[in-house]
Amino acid sequence: MTDQKVPDLRADAVAKRFAGHAAVDSLSFAVERGSFFSILGPSGCGKTTLLRMIAGFIAPDSGDIQIGGRSMQGVAPNRRPVNMVFQQLALFPMMSVGENVSFGLARRGIGGAERRKRSEAMLERVGLGGASEKRVDQLSGGQRQRVAIARSLVLEPTLLLLDEPLGALDLKLREHMKIELKKLQASFGTTFVYITHDQSEALVLSDRVAVMNQGRFEQLGSPQDLYYRPLTPFVAAFVGANNRIVGRAHAIDGEIIEVVTPGGWHINAARSGAIAAGDAVEAFVRPEVAILARSRAELPAQQPCHEGTVESLLFDGANSAVLLNEARTNQEFRIALPQTGQFADLRPGERIDFSFAPDRAVCFPARAAALVQDD
Repeated sequence: MTDQKVPDLRADAVAKRFAGHAAVDSLSFAVERGSFFSILGPSGCGKTTLLRMIAGFIAPDSGDIQIGGRSMQGVAPNRRPVNMVFQQLALFPMMSVGENVSFGLARRGIGGAERRKRSEAMLERVGLGGASEKRVDQLSGGQRQRVAIARSLVLEPTLLLLDEPLGALDLKLREHMKIELKKLQASFGTTFVYITHDQSEALVLSDRVAVMNQGRFEQLGSPQDLYYRPLTPFVAAFVGANNRIVGRAHAIDGEIIEVVTPGGWHINAARSGAIAAGDAVEAFVRPEVAILARSRAELPAQQPCHEGTVESLLFDGANSAVLLNEARTNQEFRIALPQTGQFADLRPGERIDFSFAPDRAVCFPARAAALVQDD
């Protein structure tokens, strides 16, 4: 009987270098059985290298990868209890849908009748019952995605590895397939390991997300942790929309830092990390935490008030926003528009007040690239 406490995937100090560059830099983490785990990061951060090491296509220079509690050192890709879905899907156009799904079963020597039974049952489970005899080119993009997933899951892998599988789809289909993937993973209970540079995919789909940068995990946690409680300025800037404000810590009151920008704009934000007065800092304020008002009297009395000029309106349905220029420094600041319609008549050039609670903003010690000079 399988020990439910053993993670389906464990990496212990896994590292890989290419030409002296650490593509993956001594990573250690575990993925619980039956979970949806995403690795999110920009191009070149090392996420594809990590996935290829899990699959066995390349070997780590050091460290160990375990799947189902068993070390994969020296285990060939075709001997690992994993399967992989690629962005380009790699379906066989000369085969029917059913033949595509049963291809791996045939390679394992399973008889024709049993192959057909399993492939048709799997197609039913992914919502493609009756499609077994169709050609691949008769299917929509979303249906082809499901065939690729069915072909992988019919082999009952411990892990399903997904390498940016939605990247080639148009926006509407991609949004639909995010929901379908989440449903499929919950239905099968197979552990999914998913890599993407799209933060929306990672947040919507995952139980846990690792944000990767320069070969290391900046933060690993739930989507809510990453969005509301970022631990580094990279995570704050990379996950979700944010206003980034650089300056120096002017005064410290408990966990609240007063930040002054080079142009003299004062804001308050919650401290994250060791910060002393005079230190260079980066503060981040999400567009949805700020409040707009046409007069200061309409803003919460306990929150510092700021003034800006409307630069432009960014209409995007429920995600519409206004782009302001802060009055003193002319720094751009983005604020989500409420759905009440009360600011539907805003026009460029209009003066507007805004505020945000200091504990809804976060302040970090500045990264080297963000250091500012005193005026």
